[in-house]
Amino acid sequence: MEKLTENMIHWAENKLGSTEYAGWCLAFIEDALEISNHIEIFGGDSAKESCGLYKDALRGGVPERGAFVFYDCLCPSENGPVNWGHCGISFGDGRVIHAWDRVRIDNYLAIEKLTALTGDHPKYLGWVALERVLNQKPGV
Repeated sequence: MEKLTENMIHWAENKLGSTEYAGWCLAFIEDALEISNHIEIFGGDSAKESCGLYKDALRGGVPERGAFVFYDCLCPSENGPVNWGHCGISFGDGRVIHAWDRVRIDNYLAIEKLTALTGDHPKYLGWVALERVLNQKPGV
């Protein structure tokens, strides 16, 4: 598990400052895991939906290294604001790398101070260990 985690974090760190994933936080964390480790995972269509798939394993407090970290967040859509959520990858020391306006690193609680295009602020929901993410079955 450690090698998967380190590959994922290294890949994500190489994207720091990039705007390529702006507004695509779930794609960012999935790509970090999948591309760096040549695997495929099965999550939801949004950060909020993925968080729901892992709700049995959602934990509070400081996320462990390699964990997927989830937030509620209203995002713009054609039909008005929608809670698509927000997500990132934990370094294990309170810092999370995530795609906001650019790929950046913030304290997991400081992310709640960011302002979305809707004017909303993310609300911390918790984290899911990488092992649980890898155990998600397609369509479940």
